[in-house]
Amino acid sequence: MEQFFNVTGELLVGFSQNCEIFALTLLMAIPLGLIISMGSMSKFMPLKAVVKTFVWIIRGTPLMLQLFVVFYIPSLVWGISFNRMTAAIIAFVINYAAYFSEIFRGGIESIPRGQYEAGQVLGMSKSQIFFKVVLMQVVKRITAPMSNEIITLVKDTSLARVIMVPEMLKAAERFTMQGLIWPLFYTGVFFLLFSGILTLLFGFIEKKLDYYKI
Repeated sequence: MEQFFNVTGELLVGFSQNCEIFALTLLMAIPLGLIISMGSMSKFMPLKAVVKTFVWIIRGTPLMLQLFVVFYIPSLVWGISFNRMTAAIIAFVINYAAYFSEIFRGGIESIPRGQYEAGQVLGMSKSQIFFKVVLMQVVKRITAPMSNEIITLVKDTSLARVIMVPEMLKAAERFTMQGLIWPLFYTGVFFLLFSGILTLLFGFIEKKLDYYKI
């Protein structure tokens, strides 16, 4: 029993790193993703081409590779060194901002043009049309895909161990080297509980948004 509590304590310390990566990634990737989506919908073609190429590269390469690039390349090329946690957060933010941007773009472009025209007829400004007419419809349309990406982020935080961030799976691997296998599987309980809570939360949000019938 003492061993169980010792392992649980170590894993909880590691899990706090997963939670930190998760929270900071969401905090920065969501607004950055919205900005990137605006660039990908821009009528200024050079900007649109650059943004779309960036999103294509980020979505088309593994997150693990991006972690290595952010952690090693600045140091090798420019002599700029990030600590491991900072490098992990930068890589996660860039990766998830690219995915979120496509979700935002799809949601915004799915709103019928007539909604904008109706707002203009009523004398509303572009910002009023977006925030009072379009925004909640977009939120409803993107809730399901956003929830999928956010739950995926919970599990992806474990990839930070490839650059030696002391997250939960990294802690479990230390026990594995000592001959204990079960802590590695025990980590699944933490991820399942975290994902389960988020699933319930997004289910509640979707029910609340049922008011906005599309």
